[in-house]
Amino acid sequence: MTPVELSRTVLGAVRRAVDDGVLDVAVPERVKVTAPGPGGCGDYATNIALQLARPAGQPPLHVAEILRTRLAASDGVRDVVVTGPGFLNITLGGAAGVDLVAEILRRGPRYGFVDEPSGEVVHLRAPCEVRAVVVMDVVGRLVRSQGVGVRTSCEGGVLEGEWITVLGVPGCEDEGVPGQAASSASQVVQPVPAPASPLHLGRDAGRWALLHPAGHDRPRISDEHLVQREGNPLFRVRYAHARIRALSRNAADLGFRAEPGPIDLARPMGAAAHPTASPARPTYAAAHLAGTPTPTGVPTPDAPQAAHAHPTPRAPQATHPVAIRPPVTPHPLLRPLADHPRVLAQAAAHRAPDRLARHLVSVADAVLPLLPAVLPRGAEKPSAAHRARLALAEAAGAVLAGGLSLLGIDAPEHL
Repeated sequence: MTPVELSRTVLGAVRRAVDDGVLDVAVPERVKVTAPGPGGCGDYATNIALQLARPAGQPPLHVAEILRTRLAASDGVRDVVVTGPGFLNITLGGAAGVDLVAEILRRGPRYGFVDEPSGEVVHLRAPCEVRAVVVMDVVGRLVRSQGVGVRTSCEGGVLEGEWITVLGVPGCEDEGVPGQAASSASQVVQPVPAPASPLHLGRDAGRWALLHPAGHDRPRISDEHLVQREGNPLFRVRYAHARIRALSRNAADLGFRAEPGPIDLARPMGAAAHPTASPARPTYAAAHLAGTPTPTGVPTPDAPQAAHAHPTPRAPQATHPVAIRPPVTPHPLLRPLADHPRVLAQAAAHRAPDRLARHLVSVADAVLPLLPAVLPRGAEKPSAAHRARLALAEAAGAVLAGGLSLLGIDAPEHL
């Protein structure tokens, strides 16, 4: 479930409360869901109860409880907790992550794009300065991804040929939208100019150097963007995409492909269960990861049992103990993947391609720890867990490829 879909789910809960007669308010057009703040929990949070409390003439906590019961019954929602003065903290169900991965794989690099044109046209203008022209080019791509037409033009000079051939910026001879008239709204794209020419960095590193800093920050044009090391964020993003593509090729050679499914974080990825271990009795490590206490009398690494201690009387135990099943923990990669449509919309609305660049770094940093556990090891056979991990990795690869394409940067198959 993406943030957009969750927003619609929250709106549905508000409508049901209004239809049931327990809330007398006008249903808002949209609801904002964000990451939980300090003191929050779950995957997402919303302050819709605080917004509706005054119009409804009821305390925020009472409105929150009304919405909580209806929201908790929605498909894809596992739990809803009210915190603070009335924030709704939402935990998505395990199937929600599976559906999200399937949706990303279906859309591919166009995940997060708006398919239906809005009919609106925006006219972007930029001074004839290298950073302004590159930023305008990417802003135009972002705005088009949200279904809005774009016209671009440069002012105060003529584009240099190397800007076009090296950095890949289009000619700015009033590039228009076929069949649509010019919009009366005109916006100037004018970030802080670059202190030096980035042409010696090449297209990918040169664009990244101009786009990764915020528009009000002065970009650094140096060879650090060419360093193939972990400290270079551009390298991490491109390396993550290349690794994912290599894993897909290796998986095909092993005879399996990606299939969206749940990923169990209670067991370290890549660790197989011991063949003689009983599935009904969890190990200390599993109980520790799940946050559950170990059975009475079982020594733990933190509190070893003394040799001279008197034995503790134990209550009779069942012959077949019940297995402890830890709650399903969503993979940390799911949140930045779900946030991708929102990031694209905000980057387009605020004319800020740096938001997309930083988001791609977050996706890369979240997917890299997953990659070593995607393929089977040794004599291990491909399983549903491997197919699910591959699907999650390929979903991240689609987001990275789509985001890099919007920035005008190559998403390499090999690196």
